[in-house]
Amino acid sequence: MEKIRIRDIMNTSPVMINKKASVLDATKEMKSEKVGSIIVVEDGKPIGIVTESDILREIVAEERDPKKIPVDEIMSAPPVTISPDDEIYDAVKMMGKHRIRRLPVVESEKIIGMVTERDIMQFSPLLHDILEEWAEITKQRIEYKREGKFISGKCEECGMLSRQLVNFNGRLLCEFCLERMR
Repeated sequence: MEKIRIRDIMNTSPVMINKKASVLDATKEMKSEKVGSIIVVEDGKPIGIVTESDILREIVAEERDPKKIPVDEIMSAPPVTISPDDEIYDAVKMMGKHRIRRLPVVESEKIIGMVTERDIMQFSPLLHDILEEWAEITKQRIEYKREGKFISGKCEECGMLSRQLVNFNGRLLCEFCLERMR
């Protein structure tokens, strides 16, 4: 099975802000982009990350003025990053090890994306479905060979999905193609 890389699931439009921008500016940007974090950059390079939790802990709970505080005062730094060529498994391990939910994706020291716990979770059910489907197909093929039953799948002649494929001269065919062949 082909490995799934971070570049396959990452958001390619990460939200970024300059390190001297205010926390209020960062909060407004996060709200307008509907994201829970923002990458802090200097000269296009990631130097930190600010999350909703950081803002709650460092600004709201401390009753500080978000207009007067630059993001680089409350950011988590340096940011834990990942390469676009790393695998989903690598991201899960990094997130678990560092107890974080977001990873900026960096290539040649530049931000090219963001992958979040949600991105992985949204992709994971697809992997689970594929594995279940593959297991069912394999099981059906074994039963088909053993018992001579019909099998579900894609007709090798017309490409249509069918629940009643039949082996005809070594090819799995739907009932319509089977009739044409006989």
